[in-house]
Amino acid sequence: MAEILIKIVNKSSNQIPDYATEGAAGMDLRANLGEPVVILPLKRSLIPTGLFLEIPAGFEGQVRPRSGLALNYGVTCLNSPGTVDSDFRGELKVILVNISDEPVTVKHGERIAQLVLSKVERAAWEVAEELTTSTRGEGGFGHTGK
Repeated sequence: MAEILIKIVNKSSNQIPDYATEGAAGMDLRANLGEPVVILPLKRSLIPTGLFLEIPAGFEGQVRPRSGLALNYGVTCLNSPGTVDSDFRGELKVILVNISDEPVTVKHGERIAQLVLSKVERAAWEVAEELTTSTRGEGGFGHTGK
């Protein structure tokens, strides 16, 4: 598997993201907090990571939820996957939402999301008067059943 070099500035006291296992697609992102943040039920919070990235052109970072947080605490990422563009140089922050019925406390250093690097293709529009037909046609939003 090819590795893509990404410049990183770490202004947190946490370790830089790394793959937990050989087959992991994502690297864990950790909260960079001066004090714990309580996310009330059905509320959201922007959690800083203290990380600044320089993603190469032709790639994006995708911020995705952690399955353990979703299953065990009802916490997930909004705007998921969140895109980190290659020309963005600000601090990487994660929008967490609590969809449980209990308050959830996020502490410094906790793994809050994962970052997946993905190749990006650029599109060019071809303006047309009509589209070619397909078997599906205009069917959408559950047209094939449940």
